[in-house]
Amino acid sequence: MSALRDPRPLTGEPLSLDLLNTRWMYEGAAQDLLVDTDGLAVWLAANGLDRFAADEATLRHVLRARDALRAVADGPLDAESAGRVDSVLAHGRIRATLTAEGPGERAEFGDESWGPAWLAARNYMELLSTAPDRIRACAHEACVLHFFDTSRNGTRRWCSMAVCGNRAKASRHYARSLRG
Repeated sequence: MSALRDPRPLTGEPLSLDLLNTRWMYEGAAQDLLVDTDGLAVWLAANGLDRFAADEATLRHVLRARDALRAVADGPLDAESAGRVDSVLAHGRIRATLTAEGPGERAEFGDESWGPAWLAARNYMELLSTAPDRIRACAHEACVLHFFDTSRNGTRRWCSMAVCGNRAKASRHYARSLRG
């Protein structure tokens, strides 16, 4: 496990969205947790995936998955973007198992370095199958973060009300003060 602190402003989202949130904006500059294997180790640990190696191959595959997920989350779902996610999903599968507790499932990978990337892509498929309308990008124009809306009425607009929601309120207040 890495001794580095997780610097991201939004954590704890479902795995696929948490992977997208390894890129964020800070004071107008783009930030990226996954510039090296140390950042990968931070992300793996934050998601309980530190059983996987934080090596160059895993980083390469995770970056490929992040780019594929960004294409489907931020753009139109077309054959090209779906194919990019499918190409990540091709590196693993779910095997049905029978355990002492009853039926179970286990993820399997031909190459373990694909594990975190595959799990993130698989998680996105699960979100799409349960509540695709709850997968959201933050409504603030300068924010690139994503979240899964778990609010009761499904009307959450901001990655964080304290940060982006507050910025939007302050901008509206400032605009009114200029007019008034």
